[in-house]
Amino acid sequence: MSATKALVTGSTGFVGRHLVAHLTAMGDHVTGIDRAIDGLDITDAAAVGAAIADIAPNVIYHLAGWADVGGSWKAPVEAFRANAEGTLNVLSAATDCGVERVVAVSSADVYGIVDPSELPLTEDSPLRPASPYAASKVAADYLGLQAWLGRGLPVLRVRAFNHLGPGQTDKFVAPALASRVARAELEGGEVLKVGDLSARRDFTDVRDVVRAYRLLAEKGEPGQVYNVCSEVDLAVSDLADQLVAQARVPLRLEVDPDLLRPVELPVLRGSHQRLTDATGWEPEIPISQTLTDLLEDWRARLAQG
Repeated sequence: MSATKALVTGSTGFVGRHLVAHLTAMGDHVTGIDRAIDGLDITDAAAVGAAIADIAPNVIYHLAGWADVGGSWKAPVEAFRANAEGTLNVLSAATDCGVERVVAVSSADVYGIVDPSELPLTEDSPLRPASPYAASKVAADYLGLQAWLGRGLPVLRVRAFNHLGPGQTDKFVAPALASRVARAELEGGEVLKVGDLSARRDFTDVRDVVRAYRLLAEKGEPGQVYNVCSEVDLAVSDLADQLVAQARVPLRLEVDPDLLRPVELPVLRGSHQRLTDATGWEPEIPISQTLTDLLEDWRARLAQG
């Protein structure tokens, strides 16, 4: 794809920072909007419309929204407004401004609780949202489809499975584990508090994920939906074991009831065949490298205080 004028919503978030870096490295002209830098409220339709009209991008990567799955149980209205209403505002503004492509990022949580016999999940698998977060992402996903079918906006919908990497908040399981390992190294302690380690997830390095997003903007089919995943499911216990093995002090794992969610999906594993067929994308960074980079990132953060 030749250099383009790109807008990234949620640009200072975990994925946003990696995406901005990747797009810039590829020669794109990138503008980011984010509540953290400009105070923009994604649920404020007028403000979103004015921002997008002012920037006039060719491509929008829509990442902004509510990302805390566990937290959505306590704040379902806020999660729904951020993810569904916020997406509607971005899509409406993109339509009004004649944006050429919108990559609208949803989540594999929309697939919900599945039987192992249904794996790997494809884009045609049924949607069974089990959390308020997942329901909000189903709404956002289908708003993208409606924008294409009803208004002709070239939307590429993405269902991203779990992704990991340096810079990730400790609200998610792998960076939470990495931060606790790094803190134990710094402050002492032998116990690593954990939640449910039995859940199995399809993990992809965030640097591979953002590469997929740009490829979809270039080569994806408008109106279509694409899984971004590794096609391998790993138990959270595997991640914990790998991180503990890299620890510089002896550690043992201990379950903390406060870290358990009301509903935990037993297993998720996707197929990225449609994405690969459309773009040639394949994941490249092994999970062992991702975890090493994640732990080093947390060591550096804690060392800085």
